Amino acid sequence: MNNALHLSFQAKFSKKNESGKVPIYVRLTINDVRTEFSIKCFIEPEKWIIKAGIAKGNSEDIKIVNATIIAIRTKIFQHYNRLIETDKSISAEALRNSYFGITEKSKTIKEVFEYHNSQMKTLIGKDFASGTYDRYCTSLRHTLEFIEYKYNVSDFPIKSIDHEFITEYEYFLKVVRKCAHNTAIKYLTNFKKIVRICFGNGWITKDPFYNYKFNLIEVQREILTEYEIQAIADKEFATSRLAQVRDIFLFCCFTGLAYSDVKKLSKNHVVIGIDGEKWIKINRTKTDTRSSIPILPMAQAVLHRHANNSKCIAENTLLPVYSNQKMNSYLKEIAAVCGIEKTITFHIARHSFATTITLQNDVPIESVSKMLGHKSIKTTQHYAKVLDKKVSSDMQLLKHKLINEKISLHSQTA
Repeated sequence: MNNALHLSFQAKFSKKNESGKVPIYVRLTINDVRTEFSIKCFIEPEKWIIKAGIAKGNSEDIKIVNATIIAIRTKIFQHYNRLIETDKSISAEALRNSYFGITEKSKTIKEVFEYHNSQMKTLIGKDFASGTYDRYCTSLRHTLEFIEYKYNVSDFPIKSIDHEFITEYEYFLKVVRKCAHNTAIKYLTNFKKIVRICFGNGWITKDPFYNYKFNLIEVQREILTEYEIQAIADKEFATSRLAQVRDIFLFCCFTGLAYSDVKKLSKNHVVIGIDGEKWIKINRTKTDTRSSIPILPMAQAVLHRHANNSKCIAENTLLPVYSNQKMNSYLKEIAAVCGIEKTITFHIARHSFATTITLQNDVPIESVSKMLGHKSIKTTQHYAKVLDKKVSSDMQLLKHKLINEKISLHSQTA
């Protein structure tokens, strides 16, 4: 956008008054967007020079009209230059408002962010998951904390956001809030959405995120080995609480379901599949994409153990799932009791399903992706960490193939 102003005066021949005269309008065009208004002058149609945008003749009335045009042109350019000098948002509408002395209230980060979040809240269960709404609320809180920290104010005008604001915000998230790199980038991505809303509505004329690069660091995702999964399965727990959490965790290790999906799992989600066996078919809470998962024996055994659970019957669910916070807390206890030194979280079950249970056992990644409910194989690859065992197995096959080819070659030259 070059913010160049194109100004012209035009007679509206289609708007003749009772005296046969037509009104004169001034048209302002900036960045291909235009606005216009009447200059409160009228003229006979035959006395208007269209290309020049002025009236012809030497009568007193004509002189007044042309003097008015010159005065308005001068005043408009004065307001235009003032907007340029003060680095304010330049648009045809803003220039028109400046000419008429209309003060436009600048929108603020808090105002736009809160409105966005309030709309998102009403769409929970339709377009968004509750976790997504919670993350945007946290993002708003961090943004306002940064504004208070950096500028010592409680809010900030949208129009004043620039490249420096964003770089300083990233620094604040990493150094002051002590967010990990990828976490900081996710908060910046949330904030970028708010800025893009402002840009799309014309509240700002430049995108401050233009040329700002987001680089996520690839994270090595933790998984459990077959031995560790078996150790958890074989362990006898002193409390029913830990045994219950163990069961649900194992269920997800053998189905790949995320916490939000297993929590809402009901009898309606269990169907007879194309092979005549029981399958889970459920739309993921996070993306609303379909997951289709054959129920393995270990997962079926868990369902059988909790079939008569009173909490499940009352809530029409298949498994008695605690809150995510409690599940993760109890899983730390389970890891300690089982002698597993890894920090186990509920989501590790999904990672372990993708890698240890399926890919390591030669299930094609396309099938794994469908069971996980991913929209693309690329997303599945983030979960599917290739294990040394699989690499070794693949290389052994290659080694035997090369040896056989070498023997064949020798026999041909003998």
